[in-house]
Amino acid sequence: MKRLILAAVLAVPAPAAMADEPVSTSVSAQVADTAAAPATAVVDAFHAALGAGDGEAVLALLTEDVVVLEEGGAERSREEYAGHHLPADMTYAASTEAEVTRRVAWAEGDVAWVLTESRTSGTFNGRAVDRRTAETMILHRQTDGWRIRHIHWSSRAPA
Repeated sequence: MKRLILAAVLAVPAPAAMADEPVSTSVSAQVADTAAAPATAVVDAFHAALGAGDGEAVLALLTEDVVVLEEGGAERSREEYAGHHLPADMTYAASTEAEVTRRVAWAEGDVAWVLTESRTSGTFNGRAVDRRTAETMILHRQTDGWRIRHIHWSSRAPA
C-alpha cells in the first residue's frame, strides 16, 4: 500500500510556474493543473495512509522536523509524532469517515498551504463521532517531492 500511495504522489509532476492566487475546490473537484495540485495530492495520500493504517507511508510524507499541533499540544518531529499520536490517529482515521466540505490551496515557490474543512463521523472507542474539523497543512517541496512540514488540527461539535 505504501508504494502505491507514494507512487501516486510522486507521479504528479511539479509545475513550471507557481500560482499566486488561491485555488478553491469543492468536495467533488480536484486541484488539477494548478501549482497546488502536487501538494494537495500529498495531503490526500497522507489521509489515505492514515486510514489504511500504513504508518510507514504516513511518516514518509512528513519532513523530519514536522510540527504537529493538536488539541493544545505539539509534537516537534516525525520521530515524536510516530512515538505518540500516530497509532491513535491511524485508528481514528480507520474508524471514521471525513467528508471534505471546503478546501483552499496555494503554492508559492517551494512552499504550499492546504486548508481543509470537513465533517468527520463514525464510531471511535465505542463512542459516536460527529465533528466539524479544520486542518492546516504547510508543505515544502524537496528534491524528491512535496513533504508535510506542519499540521494543525482542530475540531468542534456541529452547531
